[in-house]
Amino acid sequence: MLYVMATPIGNLEDLTARALRILKEADAVVSEDTRTTLKLLSHHGIRKPVVAYFHHSPPRRLGELLERLKRGETLALVTEAGTPGVSDPGSRLVEAALEAGVKVVPVPGPSAVAAAASVSGFDADSFHFAGFLPRKPGKRRKALRALAGLDATLLFFESPHRVIDTLEDMLTELGDRRLTLCRELTKIHEEVRRTTVGKALERFRGEEPRGEFTLSVEGAPRKRDREDPLPADQ
Repeated sequence: MLYVMATPIGNLEDLTARALRILKEADAVVSEDTRTTLKLLSHHGIRKPVVAYFHHSPPRRLGELLERLKRGETLALVTEAGTPGVSDPGSRLVEAALEAGVKVVPVPGPSAVAAAASVSGFDADSFHFAGFLPRKPGKRRKALRALAGLDATLLFFESPHRVIDTLEDMLTELGDRRLTLCRELTKIHEEVRRTTVGKALERFRGEEPRGEFTLSVEGAPRKRDREDPLPADQ
């Protein structure tokens, strides 16, 4: 069985009771970042084998994990923080397990996407999660251009090293829209601030960006439904 497990995005108290039990019972933990996972396990007094599985893992690692699952082992898949498969390589193992007929069980919990959407102040009934935008400027602007017409709230992850470049391109491609900036969610220096793309850009041009960002950008103005006028009574 493969458990797809959400783990804390910062505050270690956010680990659910069910997740804690499964981490104790699993044969091994499969992790995107073993250092972060070992800290989490140590905090809760859990001693368990941890297997690294990340973007640059050799292809044979996927095969090895799949063979363990086929032999009847129970593996707990975790990401560095939050829910596996969301902007990390976990989806590859999930896909392979499903195709092999292995039982895959979600263990829900912390998610930076859901957390940011819930405090964005924008309509979260419909939102588009774009994850990390491309690193190359041309591709990043093209990706934003493709999203410009969506009336759903737009959610992005961004690193402190690229947030200024991303905000500059957002201003060009999306315009100066309202923005809810989430930084270091659930951590000591957590910040949730309503601003605009232009004001956020001005701020970080004057101070060094720090921490991990989740940006909620207001969607394009919704177009009013237009109906053909009824013919006038004769």
